[in-house]
Amino acid sequence: MRSHILILVLLIAFLFIPVIVCAEDATEWTVRGLAALDAKNYPDALTYFNNALALDNNYASALSGKAVALNGLGDYTNALDAANQSLAIRSQDPNGLNAKALALYQLQRYDEAVVAYDNLFVVQVNNMDAYCKQGYAYQMINKSESAVVSYKQCTLLDPLNIEAWNNLGLTYMALGNYDNALSAFDSATSVTVNNATTWNNKGKALVALGRTTDALQCFNKAIAIDPDFTDALNNRDSVRGKLQVFTYLGDTITPTPTISRIGTFYTTATPVPQETTVMTAAPTGEITQEIPSTTVTVAKKTTYSPLSPLTPLGAVAVIAGLMAIVRRARK
Repeated sequence: MRSHILILVLLIAFLFIPVIVCAEDATEWTVRGLAALDAKNYPDALTYFNNALALDNNYASALSGKAVALNGLGDYTNALDAANQSLAIRSQDPNGLNAKALALYQLQRYDEAVVAYDNLFVVQVNNMDAYCKQGYAYQMINKSESAVVSYKQCTLLDPLNIEAWNNLGLTYMALGNYDNALSAFDSATSVTVNNATTWNNKGKALVALGRTTDALQCFNKAIAIDPDFTDALNNRDSVRGKLQVFTYLGDTITPTPTISRIGTFYTTATPVPQETTVMTAAPTGEITQEIPSTTVTVAKKTTYSPLSPLTPLGAVAVIAGLMAIVRRARK
C-alpha cells in the first residue's frame, strides 16, 4: 500500500515539476530581457523575451517587453501585434500601452496613436516623451488646440526639452497666436543659443508680429550657426527687402542776414550738409547705400526791410521838398 502511495506522489510530482520549472525559467528570461532593454540592447532583449515566450506564450510581461524591443529595432508592425497580445492578457500594463502607442505613432496611424497615449496616461501620468509624441500626432491630424495641451505638459515635465518648446511654438503659429509662439521660442533659445532652427522660427514669429528688425537679427543668428540653412537665408533676404534703407547727404539751406547801407538783404549762406534717412521698399540690395552729396543752386532772395536806418531820413527829405514847393506857390 505504501509503495502505491509513493508511486502516486512521484507521478504527481513529475506532472507538476515541468510547469514549475518552465514558470521559473520564463521569469528569469524576462528579467534578463528587461535588463537588456534598460541598456538599449534590443537584439539581446528580443532573444531573451522569445526564450521566455517559448516556455510560456501567455507571459504578459514577456510579450510587452518583446513589443518594446521590436519598436527599438524599428519593426513597428510586429511590435503592435505583440503589444496587443500583452494587453489582451493584462490591459493596464504600462509597457504594453506605451509600446502600442509608439508603434501606432511610428506607423503614422495618428488618430489611433492619440487615443493609445490617452490610455497610457491613465496608468502612467509622468511620461514626458509620450506627451511630446502625442502633441506631434495631434498636429498631424490638425488638432492644434489639443497639441498645445500635450506639448505644454511635455515642457512642464522637461523644461529643457528644446524640441518640445520649438514644436509648441510652431503649434501656436498654426493657431495664429504669435505672442505665445514667440514666448515658446524664447524658452527654446534660453535653453541653448546654438540651435539654428529655433532662431529661424523665432524670426518668423517676429515677422508675423511686425518686428522685422528683431527678426533680421534672429535670421542672422541662425545663419551664423548654419551658413547653409536655406530657409533662414531666404527669410533674411525677404526681411532685408522690407527693411532696405537708402542714406544720402542732402543740402540744407540756412539764410543769414547781410546789412547794407540801403536796407537788409538776405543772401544764401554756404550749404550745410545734413544726413537724411529715407525708408524705401526696394525688393533687394544692401541695408544701406550712400549717394554722393550734391550742391543745390538756390536763387538769391532780396528783401527790403522797412526798419532800415535810412528810412526816416528819406521821409524827412520828401516832406522838406513838399514844404518848399508850397512856399514858392504862395509867393
